[in-house]
Amino acid sequence: MEPVIPDLRAEPRARAYAQLLDMQTLLLEGSDDAIAGMATTSALLHHAFGHLWTGFYRVVEPGRLLRVGPYQGSLGCQEITFGRGVCGTAAAERRTVVVEDVHNFPGHITCDPRSHSEIVVPVFDVAGALIAVLDIDSSVPAAFGEADRAGLEQLVAWFARAPYVPVPV
Repeated sequence: MEPVIPDLRAEPRARAYAQLLDMQTLLLEGSDDAIAGMATTSALLHHAFGHLWTGFYRVVEPGRLLRVGPYQGSLGCQEITFGRGVCGTAAAERRTVVVEDVHNFPGHITCDPRSHSEIVVPVFDVAGALIAVLDIDSSVPAAFGEADRAGLEQLVAWFARAPYVPVPV
């Protein structure tokens, strides 16, 4: 039986992410399946924090195109080009992007009009290749800060354990 995902909204962020990192390590022990890792990580984050949308956009054409992968929440955009919106910017620039108010982000893609803030974290494999971005949307303005960036970057470091074998497009 799998452990129950705790509600961590009231916990200090650093402590909450440490708990999620422990759970992720336990749940994915012995696995090198990136899609299973994306599904598990999405579920952990989504249910622990009650975000609006939590999931991954996979790189299907390096340097050009992201496609929706495992996620939790409302429907996501199916495809995003590099450089477009918050996800495409994070992918093109290979860096975490934190947006306090998505309505002020140039070129923001509105998949869910309830979204007010967003954080997108690039995901790399063992060779340093960009394989995906982790995208989290909140209905709360300025929901993400430095502790979120640091915690999420630690969680996606799991993917750097093995080479990524993309799912055929």
